[in-house]
Amino acid sequence: MNYGAGGSRVRPMLFAAFVGVAVISAAGLLWMIEGRADTRGIRFGQAPFAEGAPMADVAENAVRGVVNISTTREVSGRMGRGRVPLNDPFFEYFFGPGGQRAIPGDRRAQALGSGVIVSSEGIILTNNHVVDGADGITVMLFDGREMEAELVGADPKSDLAVLRLTKKIGGLQAIPIGDSDKLRLAETVIAIGNPFGLGNTVTSGIVSAKGRANMGIVDYEDFIQTDAAINPGNSGGALLNTRGQLVGINTAIVSETGGYQGIGFAIPSNMALGILNSILENGRVVRGWMGVVLQDLDEELAAGLGMRKAEGVLISDVPEGTPADKAGLRRGDVILKVGGERIDSSTRLRNVIASRGAGARVQMTVLRDSSEIQVTVELGEQPSQYYAGGSGGDSRGALEGLEVGDLTPETRQDYRIPGGVKSGVVVTDVERGSAAARGGLRPGDVVLEVNRKKVDSVSDFRTAYEQSKSRVLLLIVRHGHTVFLTIQR
Repeated sequence: MNYGAGGSRVRPMLFAAFVGVAVISAAGLLWMIEGRADTRGIRFGQAPFAEGAPMADVAENAVRGVVNISTTREVSGRMGRGRVPLNDPFFEYFFGPGGQRAIPGDRRAQALGSGVIVSSEGIILTNNHVVDGADGITVMLFDGREMEAELVGADPKSDLAVLRLTKKIGGLQAIPIGDSDKLRLAETVIAIGNPFGLGNTVTSGIVSAKGRANMGIVDYEDFIQTDAAINPGNSGGALLNTRGQLVGINTAIVSETGGYQGIGFAIPSNMALGILNSILENGRVVRGWMGVVLQDLDEELAAGLGMRKAEGVLISDVPEGTPADKAGLRRGDVILKVGGERIDSSTRLRNVIASRGAGARVQMTVLRDSSEIQVTVELGEQPSQYYAGGSGGDSRGALEGLEVGDLTPETRQDYRIPGGVKSGVVVTDVERGSAAARGGLRPGDVVLEVNRKKVDSVSDFRTAYEQSKSRVLLLIVRHGHTVFLTIQR
């Protein structure tokens, strides 16, 4: 990603503050949930303030529900004065040029972050990267009291974790959870956290954008972007609306230096609440799954499918035995809506399905052969490892510059074609810079269909190609998964 003037390279980063030696790890996920039911006695109160309340009153009340978190962990290897590991600019930001810093000899690393009290019973939400790998977690409350906390559950894919204080105490003030879907662009928000270990710090800004995805920060992304100043140590802290409700968990920044430069990201509260509920109810995060391979649509691909405009998400593969297969979904179907909500990207669809949970029955509006139909899918539980989606070419150029061959034992071996691929022709060469290359074809791709017609031989391929007019729609197999490509002749 390029941000800022001059094309300078900056990158999103997680921002717990590390003192000593640490290793940053991150993954992520995003959740959108329906309803706000209490879980295991947790009470999410109403907004403590009405619209237009003085911001000072909102902040003064909310800081009591934000905690400072410090963790310790064992680190391997010989420690002492020396260079910062990994030569990471993130570390240089804290340790100075060259990474020179005295490192404690007991080989323990300390990390500082933030957390949000969401229940007066001592339940705290924070980022997974704040507590990941910790063998000791200490929480400091607003009034200076310190106590130990235990990890209830963590979700690296969303970079969220749930903590519980090990002792019941009085006087805890929980921050009520708001509806992040109701946030509007340019709405004022307040960030509270523990930047640089300085204790509760309040900053304010606006909602700069919603639904930020494909940032490469976590697996599931639907971030709220804000210009409220957040810095290392703010990780896990609260993003509030002006009514004093939690609308996000501050998670990452985009920066050239490691410090605040006006772009911060928070996990929406609706997503966080879904994960919180799942961890408390199941001891782990249970996501919904339908088992399809998805592609985003562009205008060329939509036209190749006979659609008047690019809308919805294309199903490029439906593996046998998956919930989608059992529900009757087919390769080439386009999902337009889920439960009445219009779907505009594969990322959005993936997040919505994940949030519904295993066993949920989801009604979808599907475009099939130019007609809209209704399909109900009973979701399964998402496997720990699964294929998230496919990718297509840029749909430019023509099929010139392409060589194909029949499937033979030799071509199967040469291009490592899975045994499950029983038909089609294999792409043996794609001329560099050719229209076929620009269209996204690669050697080793197996072409199954040309303009929705099955091809079993080079002869079939040639005939279907010669019958094509200006646009060719290909169905290919790549790495064991089917993908649609459109190419202009």
